[in-house]
Amino acid sequence: MAKRPTTLLRLPEVLRRTGFGRSTLYKLVADGGFPKPLKLSVRASAWVESEVEGFIQSRIAQSREGE
Repeated sequence: MAKRPTTLLRLPEVLRRTGFGRSTLYKLVADGGFPKPLKLSVRASAWVESEVEGFIQSRIAQSREGE
């Protein structure tokens, strides 16, 4: 079975997928509540798609626990 290549997401896509604003996202990263971005260069960062999706799925699971 072929392994899918790792996809990196830039900030606008992470914000779109999570619905967070920029400052909220970076506060969560600083507090350890959201995956840290990878530093690609001096001025560029990106997030690993599977880590972002894992965060989203865990939030969905948490919200469904009380149902």
